[in-house]
Amino acid sequence: MRLFLTAALMGTTSLCLSSPAFAQPMSAEEAEALRGELAALKAQVAALEERLDRAADRPAPVASVGMAPASTPSAVAPAAQARPATEIGWKGAPELKSDSGWSFKPRGRILIDAGHVSAPEGISDPALGFSNEIRRARLGVEGTMPGGFGYKLEADFAEGDAELTDAHLTYKHGPFKITVGQHNNFQGLEELSSSNDTSFIERAAFTDAFGFERRIGVSGEYGRGDILVQAGVFTDNASDLGDSGNSSVSLDGRLVYAPKLGETQLHFGTSAHWRNLGDTVTSVRYRQRPLVHSADIRFISTPSIGAKGERGLGAEAAFIRGRFHGAAEAFWQTVERPGQADPTFFGGAIEAGLFLTDDRRGYRDGMFKGVKVKNPVGSGGLGAWQVNLRYDRLDLDDAGIDGGKQNGYMASLIWTPIDYLRFMINYARLDYRGAVIPAGTDRNYGVDVVGMRGQIVF
Repeated sequence: MRLFLTAALMGTTSLCLSSPAFAQPMSAEEAEALRGELAALKAQVAALEERLDRAADRPAPVASVGMAPASTPSAVAPAAQARPATEIGWKGAPELKSDSGWSFKPRGRILIDAGHVSAPEGISDPALGFSNEIRRARLGVEGTMPGGFGYKLEADFAEGDAELTDAHLTYKHGPFKITVGQHNNFQGLEELSSSNDTSFIERAAFTDAFGFERRIGVSGEYGRGDILVQAGVFTDNASDLGDSGNSSVSLDGRLVYAPKLGETQLHFGTSAHWRNLGDTVTSVRYRQRPLVHSADIRFISTPSIGAKGERGLGAEAAFIRGRFHGAAEAFWQTVERPGQADPTFFGGAIEAGLFLTDDRRGYRDGMFKGVKVKNPVGSGGLGAWQVNLRYDRLDLDDAGIDGGKQNGYMASLIWTPIDYLRFMINYARLDYRGAVIPAGTDRNYGVDVVGMRGQIVF
């Protein structure tokens, strides 16, 4: 700054001396006036230099609230360390979150199965023996929005064409939650628990036999402490909606009591369901495959039943304590037949599981969740190892309908080397009574099944 002021003074003097007015000889009075002006300029420069010296010795001012921070290194450093507006996390896939309440996460799963079904002599079917398939190949997105809103959209591509699974919006306020769109209608513990986290390659036989599926509807939930109440009104699955519109309407509800006693997580639940199938008599049928979905054969099945509606009642109980868990479910499905007796079919299962490693089964919001591996492969550990046993019962005989009975005795071994990756092997002995496929003339026989799965989820 001093150099600038000195240069300015010299430039001014030079300009004055080189101007046309000074090109002529000056009188003594003119020379004396010029000296006075130069002296005044020098005095101004000296005063400016003194002010600059005082400013350099003064400490930097502290910025108050509402003032722009000084552009010094100490003021810039905190700004560089400020929290970014958007965070990127990892839950099997990138998850983006903003301070404003928006979030976005891609989600999906790939489940690849292989199985082998051994039936008695006298039964010949191309579905017997070895089979394999991509059981599920889902891709979607989920996230939150400001104000307590959320969204989820997911489709399954395992059959070649896209089939909508979840498609809904949610609103949460304190213990209350409202869901609108296609979602599960509170059928029971295992059906609501993700297929990523089940103890066996397939859920209990009754969940598939009784046609549990997601449907379009609106529901409400209330969860506080140990109590969870769920209820909703539903129509059909999105894939069943035709040009004529919805053909059914149902009322579905579930009540869960899940106290924790010391280290033990308990679960008790019950559900009730009523469904009107439409203005005309509708054909329904209940049947089930032999454990593995890749074997397209049913040893147990009702004939087609003309029905006006369905009623369902479920009961469920479970516990988790350290490495141990146990679960039991039962479900009664009644078919409303016009002018005839209403048959009631039964399904149920009971299972127990043990982790061989220091891990435990997850649980939250009235559902089983996946294991968080304590010692994953790649970090010096062996992953999580789990064994499970199950008894699975399905009875499709009642009121003159002979669909057969199944008693299943099953075991599974699960290895989860790291979070989001899992491998399973299952064995099942299925004893049938009154099977719809005879072995020669015998309808009472057993079937052996081995199933395997590899899966990755995100």
